[in-house]
Amino acid sequence: MPKAVCRRILLGLVLGLAAATGAAAQTATVRGFVTAAADREPLPGVNVVALREGVLLRGAITDGDGVYVLGGLPAGRVVVRASFVGFATQTDTLDLRAGEIRILNLTLAGAEAELGEIVVEDEGEGGAARLSGGLQSIRPKDLELVPVPDVSGDLAAYLTTLPGVVTLGDRGGQFFVRGGEPSHNLVLLDGMYVHQPFHLLGFYSAFPADIIQRADVYLGGFGAPYSGRIASVIDVYARNGNKRRFAGAASAAPFVSTVRVEGPLMAERVSFLASVRQSVIEDVAARYVAQDLPFRFDDAFGKVHAVLNANHQLSVTALRTHDRGRLGAASAERLDEIRWTNEAVGLRYLVLPRRVPFVAEILLSWSRLYAEVGPDDAPVRWTEFDGLNYAVNMTDFIGGNEWKWGLFWRVPEITTLLGGLFQNVEFGTSRRHKAGVYLEPDLRLTETLRLRVGVIAQLFPGQENTAFVEPRARLLWQRGRHEATAAAGLHHQEVFGLNDRRDATNVFTAWRSAPTDRLARAVHVLAGYRTAPTGWLDLAAEVYYKRLSDLYVAEWTAFPRFTTRLQRASGRVAGLDLRAEVRRARFYAALTYGLSSVRYEAQQEAIALWYGTETLAFHPPHDRRHQLDLRVAGAVREVELSLRWNLGSGRPFSRLFGFDGFVLMNGAVDLFDTADEQRVIYERPFQARLPAYHRLDVSAERRFAFDGFSLTVQGGVINVYDRRNLFALDLFTLRRSDQLPVLPTLGLKVEVP
Repeated sequence: MPKAVCRRILLGLVLGLAAATGAAAQTATVRGFVTAAADREPLPGVNVVALREGVLLRGAITDGDGVYVLGGLPAGRVVVRASFVGFATQTDTLDLRAGEIRILNLTLAGAEAELGEIVVEDEGEGGAARLSGGLQSIRPKDLELVPVPDVSGDLAAYLTTLPGVVTLGDRGGQFFVRGGEPSHNLVLLDGMYVHQPFHLLGFYSAFPADIIQRADVYLGGFGAPYSGRIASVIDVYARNGNKRRFAGAASAAPFVSTVRVEGPLMAERVSFLASVRQSVIEDVAARYVAQDLPFRFDDAFGKVHAVLNANHQLSVTALRTHDRGRLGAASAERLDEIRWTNEAVGLRYLVLPRRVPFVAEILLSWSRLYAEVGPDDAPVRWTEFDGLNYAVNMTDFIGGNEWKWGLFWRVPEITTLLGGLFQNVEFGTSRRHKAGVYLEPDLRLTETLRLRVGVIAQLFPGQENTAFVEPRARLLWQRGRHEATAAAGLHHQEVFGLNDRRDATNVFTAWRSAPTDRLARAVHVLAGYRTAPTGWLDLAAEVYYKRLSDLYVAEWTAFPRFTTRLQRASGRVAGLDLRAEVRRARFYAALTYGLSSVRYEAQQEAIALWYGTETLAFHPPHDRRHQLDLRVAGAVREVELSLRWNLGSGRPFSRLFGFDGFVLMNGAVDLFDTADEQRVIYERPFQARLPAYHRLDVSAERRFAFDGFSLTVQGGVINVYDRRNLFALDLFTLRRSDQLPVLPTLGLKVEVP
């Protein structure tokens, strides 16, 4: 798209926002932060309303930072009331002037008795069945409901329960979301990019439950504030440390040990939170598991949060992860060790300006991924992906509508050496600046209907014909206990990750900048319905379709070697998610089912010699047609019990018929002295299916309270009935690598609240 067109679009967006802001000058605005009195942590989901003589004027719900905004209030006396389940209601009376912007920060104290139920209509609610237009919001209490070999939950284990999310099993650290590749997922922590946050052992990520405030997972249809990826967004927000007292915890389990500390650096104003985890798989778990577990990982997290004054907050977050291990055992190449390290540090500045009706967020971060395969001193191939990211996100509440707009600037630098893995690709160092702006108003059309229309305009300075406009739209209808949603959008990706999917154990991803004239792109369309027929039952259904273009895949070849060529492919993804969730006082159950189909098409001259056509249509290895997941949790006296059973239909693989030898006949050749090249005789690629995967995990947990600390004891069994689930099958030797066998676990956690 010409740059002049982009400039006209941006000018129109700015003028429209300015006009809306001017109209708001005749009314008053009240806004501020809502925190808990016990630790000064922000409280998301609080109902804040403005009343006059008992009549509701405006209502709002606090976001993840505890921010609320009541805009469009008439001048005069109003009563502001904040209420939340489990907290005492707080009320304040204000006298407002026309055009005034009043900052009112609220602190809620815990209530002696639990308040009555409050119905909150919020797209960010947690829960397995609370899916809204592709958005799944996750809270720490959700993570604790999934049995894992650890005393605390982890985001990675929870993501595997979501329909439409496919993994390679309990190892590999690869997540495929609704047909996309792992490199198509945008993962953020407090606004920082984390390129490969999932550990080699599939239960764990860089995001343990103890540090998470919330995680918003967009399975599709994500809005204008997110750009640069074409499959999904995993937006994680870390909680702040306790600003009133010191606290900490230490845990030990067969797979991982953890230490966490937090507390005030300046009472009521500045706090810190730090967490360190170290795997002990090789030293502990491998001693009683009937297979080799050559995995080691660790992660370290730190955050400092400061309340600068009534309307300014600043946080600095840092993260480091490291993984090393081996997958498979069929050949020397596959026994090569893989290692990767993530490093990231970011600054987040949140401000409620006193003179303008905005909530402003400023993000500045640096992140780096380094991954390599081979011996420590001489890796066979490696990739490094680092860069600076800067963004300004503004939210303006005008009347009953929310206007989001912002700008961003990114400078990724990628260096890759592949040792001949992809023969037709030249690698080196690439650096490409990217800049853009976006606008996304959330318009309340009626009492029951909201429309969010977004547009992103972005360009690559110094590149020709590289201006892009991405429209996004989201429609939400709510009435009582019923909700219907629809979303659509265009997405581009300027970097891509290269994988050789011919081998399931190959999890090495090489990054590269895409040619700006043909960026990978995806069109998302989805529609969903959600209802709560009773106060304890939630039901949800969602259908989705994606059209993918300019993907990069490994070329099909008959030669059994770990070098190949790259080719472009297109694809389509279609699916259905069904969810049911039961929440009672001492009982929880969730049942989800996912039906999906992923299909790629690629052009390749060589396959015409084998199959008579240059078009190769196939279902890639992450096409899992059926997924079923059942989770049950409850309490028996003082013991918390949880159970998970999941089933996944077989993934595609290429079945072989036999082998032959190939000799290039260039004149007279002595076949007795000339070495031939071994070739594999395949049927059409990816036409067969591996066996189905299913497994039962259980856990039991008991907490003992003592004077000044608590002790939690957790026991469980992974793969209760010892299902021999296949991880990878070597077609040349017929050796198989299996997932984890039956595995009893025991963990202890000491916590000082």
